[in-house]
Amino acid sequence: MNKNPFRSFWMAGYECTDQLNYYGNRVDLLKETAHLELIDEDYQNLSQFNIKTVREGIQWSHVEKKPYEYDWTTVAMMVEKGKANGIQQVWDICHFGFPADLTPNHPHFAPRFAALCRAFVQFYRSVSPDNVLIVTPINEVGFISWLGGEVRGTTPYAVNQGWDLKYALVRAYIDGIVAMREVDPSVRIMTTEPLIQVVPPFNATEEELLAAKALHENQYQVLDILSGKICPELGGSTNYLDILGFNYYYNNQWVSTTHDYLKWIDEPRDSRFRPFSSLLTEAYQRYQRPVVLSETSHPKEDRPKWIKYIADETAILLQNNIPLWGICIYPIIDRPDWDHLTIWHQAGLWDLEFYPNELPKRVLHQEYAAAFLAGQAQIVAAVADPGYEVSQRLGLVKD
Repeated sequence: MNKNPFRSFWMAGYECTDQLNYYGNRVDLLKETAHLELIDEDYQNLSQFNIKTVREGIQWSHVEKKPYEYDWTTVAMMVEKGKANGIQQVWDICHFGFPADLTPNHPHFAPRFAALCRAFVQFYRSVSPDNVLIVTPINEVGFISWLGGEVRGTTPYAVNQGWDLKYALVRAYIDGIVAMREVDPSVRIMTTEPLIQVVPPFNATEEELLAAKALHENQYQVLDILSGKICPELGGSTNYLDILGFNYYYNNQWVSTTHDYLKWIDEPRDSRFRPFSSLLTEAYQRYQRPVVLSETSHPKEDRPKWIKYIADETAILLQNNIPLWGICIYPIIDRPDWDHLTIWHQAGLWDLEFYPNELPKRVLHQEYAAAFLAGQAQIVAAVADPGYEVSQRLGLVKD
């Protein structure tokens, strides 16, 4: 299980959210970005960056229209497009979206989710019997528990229920892993949790210091439950920690009392800011599992600077022999805001241009692309005598 299963070090993520947003409206970002209609073009565009691995989602609310009845038509099309274009797909079973009749704390949530996971693996193996199957059961449990359980941003639109939602989601997560491995013990599991840094204010009181430390520690609760370190009644096991994905963005460090972000681009930087390499090293040392930067991006004009920063930090990690198995640019094509679909983040390697009665046009952000290619070369150069296989993964050579 220790062999890197990814076809390329650099990966592309396609926003696949199908959640109910702040206003109670179902969103479908595969539709909004026209990824399904333009999937051939999207996949073919990746070749210029030697990207052969992508993150995709099945969209639970679309697949399961009635309890325990599944329609794999769209997913089957995506699998075939992946094969045709030489693309490896890493699958999210649940990426911020549930069927309309379920919430995480519903008694039927865990059994329905486990059945979905089992059905997905059975379907996938019916069309791809030999490929390595890498699955993220539920994306960012820590974040969606906060969004739906603390600030009423999605179903169940609650406050003060974040822990209850997290507990219920990880229960389903564990049941889903068990169900998938009953069908196929070779399934690889990639968790994808936020990687954050929470700091106390300057001149903090003892209470504020302890509160900030607790908030920082809480980012590991999902992995600690999965591994059985806490809440052992849910049946967690270290066997469920396989590939540890961490999602890291420009605003993932903040002050505990004010939630003011620590700006990564400030010169001089805030003394409390920690480099990405330091945060990911902390996570790796805690669990001793291979790690992936499973999501990262930056909006608008600072995209080139951000990818250079990530490349700088990645070089440090690789030179320090941290088993970083990949980096996923997420989103690879631009996405709209969940709650205001007319507002686009301008965070992708490709922006979108819209014309009446036409599918949106993909427009490569040239400065971002140049910085990305430079970052690929920089990382390869940082690894002494990497050998052919590693060179290919890092983008030095192409098949």
